[in-house]
Amino acid sequence: MKKYILDLRVKSNERLNNQNVLLKLSADIPLPEVLPGQFAEIRVDGSPPTFLRRPISVNYVDYQLNEVWFLVQEVGEGTKKLAEAKISQLINVIFPLGNSFSNPETPQQRMLLVGGGVGVAPLLYLGSELKKKGLSPEFLLGGKRAEDILQLHDFRKYGNVYITTEDGSLGEKGFVTNHSVLSTPKFDRIYTCGPTPMMKAVAGYAARNGIYCEVSLENTMACGIGACLCCVTDTVNGHLCVCTDGPVFNSTILKWEI
Repeated sequence: MKKYILDLRVKSNERLNNQNVLLKLSADIPLPEVLPGQFAEIRVDGSPPTFLRRPISVNYVDYQLNEVWFLVQEVGEGTKKLAEAKISQLINVIFPLGNSFSNPETPQQRMLLVGGGVGVAPLLYLGSELKKKGLSPEFLLGGKRAEDILQLHDFRKYGNVYITTEDGSLGEKGFVTNHSVLSTPKFDRIYTCGPTPMMKAVAGYAARNGIYCEVSLENTMACGIGACLCCVTDTVNGHLCVCTDGPVFNSTILKWEI
């Protein structure tokens, strides 16, 4: 797919909790086609310590409003600066980058989209696109506390939502793989994104139950075009760049101990 370097304008900056904000950006030209699972490399201006762009998953695309959404988690100087973006500020973005989640083989397949923390970001757009195709995705979202469950209202627009929190403040208590919806395997496909230990646990569950599973890796991706090699991951097909060969992989090709 063709890549674009665009100056996008901040339409809104909504704080979701003490660590995450939702940026909605618009373009002066029609947005390019973006597939669920793809990401952007975002330039951080006004932050001298931040030399490299920040890779951030595409959270949602609204072609009618010509908006693209990004969930930003404040973890360092770069993302903290992005989280301070003001209305009408221009942000330079390279996108769409990477591959995408695959489509179910038949409309009858049952799909579970599993996300943890800010890893839920690409699953909202995936769920919305599956819904447009007449499919019925279901979601399993996890976090440490109730306030860590992001965009719950938006996810509920596209399918049933199951929730776990480690402290039991919302949904069932425990990790996502402890949720009762998984007690009896009934899904044909699982898509997941979030902390690596969570994705490994989900991939292990899928492997034990013969369920096709795709994971979206969140390796550090400095360039986004396969040049710097800092995002390389080990697979049965050799070392692959997450930014170009991924970020979405069939879980069975990753050399994970699950």
